[in-house]
Amino acid sequence: MPTDLPNLLTLSRIVAIPLLVALAALRQPWADMAACAVFSAAAITDYFDGKIARDRQITSDFGRMLDPIADKLLVGAALMCLAGFERLPNWSLLPAIVILLREILVSGLREYLAGLRIGLPVTKLAKWKTGFQMGALGVLLAGDSGAAVIGLGFLPIGLLGEVMLWTAAILTLLTGKDYLLAGLRHASPVPMPDAARERGRP
Repeated sequence: MPTDLPNLLTLSRIVAIPLLVALAALRQPWADMAACAVFSAAAITDYFDGKIARDRQITSDFGRMLDPIADKLLVGAALMCLAGFERLPNWSLLPAIVILLREILVSGLREYLAGLRIGLPVTKLAKWKTGFQMGALGVLLAGDSGAAVIGLGFLPIGLLGEVMLWTAAILTLLTGKDYLLAGLRHASPVPMPDAARERGRP
């Protein structure tokens, strides 16, 4: 049910997006730190919604549908905020583009394979990618200005976030390749008849 705790946690990631964008748009040190806190809290729910659902055996089709959507909306919003408000240092726009394109690629593969009733399992490497990605985005949202608010201005927060983002981008390429190859293995080499192709269109 949509009102189960795991699904409410998943929905909270979507609800957090307008607040995240509003805080990032203020471009004030306290707001940067608050944006980091909102993003981090939302990202943590990605772990707990799945764990609670499995522990209580209350997994649902609604949750399986919404979970990856909520993740991609949250990540996409954070990346757009960082890029749009010029918060990505040096060449960090490049890994941000790689991460965003990978999210679109995996979404397309999942949609295609779902039509074949084939699941696309999450690999351990993909979990590491998610960890670095979420950590990098949270750190970059805080930035050096946000870190100064909590007395951590002496740390190179911007540089740390940049390194984490590049690491996430490298893992993104590796996992994206794995998912793409998995999708291609299930793609039929036989051309679809025109009628069947038309039925497959949205």
